[in-house]
Amino acid sequence: MAHQNIFDQYKAENSVIHRLSPIVKVVLAVLFIFSNALLPDGAWLSFALKWGAILMLSLLAKLEWHYTLKRSVIVLPFALAGISALFSLPGKTLAIWQLGSLELILTDAGLLRFESILLRSWLSVQVAILLVSTTTFPDLIHALEHLRLPKMLVTVIAFLYRYMTVLSDEALRLLRARQSRSALLPEQRGGGNLLWRARTAGNMVGQLFLRSYERSDRIYYAMLSRGYSGHLRTLNPHNINIRDWLLLMLSFLLITFLQFFARL
Repeated sequence: MAHQNIFDQYKAENSVIHRLSPIVKVVLAVLFIFSNALLPDGAWLSFALKWGAILMLSLLAKLEWHYTLKRSVIVLPFALAGISALFSLPGKTLAIWQLGSLELILTDAGLLRFESILLRSWLSVQVAILLVSTTTFPDLIHALEHLRLPKMLVTVIAFLYRYMTVLSDEALRLLRARQSRSALLPEQRGGGNLLWRARTAGNMVGQLFLRSYERSDRIYYAMLSRGYSGHLRTLNPHNINIRDWLLLMLSFLLITFLQFFARL
């Protein structure tokens, strides 16, 4: 159960957001993320309105107002990949750093671009967190199927999610087996030098790969014997009703309005 709490972020609630069609939620999340990329640099009011929309949706989904805010901090280290924008755009010079023969010039345009990249990434991750928190993973997979994503890609995502816990358990068993064979006193530290530790870790990774490979063969043949044809079946038809269509069109109009508003 501990692994499921790590990998499954779904929050079971009876809210209007939870009851929406997963297809509509996936489409709206993609539109939201795509519109973030199209917003011009420095559209602070549009960014603030989008964050306000995320907070409102979180409350409608009966989540804490800071639920997505706390979990979206994980994006900040990855967003630092755009740090080169600080020194790559021409503009008013704010600071100059000399690193040997390399001269880094911080400009106002570069700082504006970098701040906008951080906000875009932060908002996009928040809406993705909201999506997985209000939609079960099987519903997400079937929504991707309905949206005509390649079947192979959808199947790989589904099985990756399904067997992440299995691989985690397998890795924990390997670690426990190693510890049970290390007769050490509580105050002693196990292992030898760095080379020995690297060799031991490599052996464990190899064992995990071989076990996973053998398990995949067994699972594949077991699925074939049960009639698997590459299609993930579900009892939920995921029909889109009139309310879902109206919400989809209204959201599209609001996102389009924000794009025009940001350019005024």
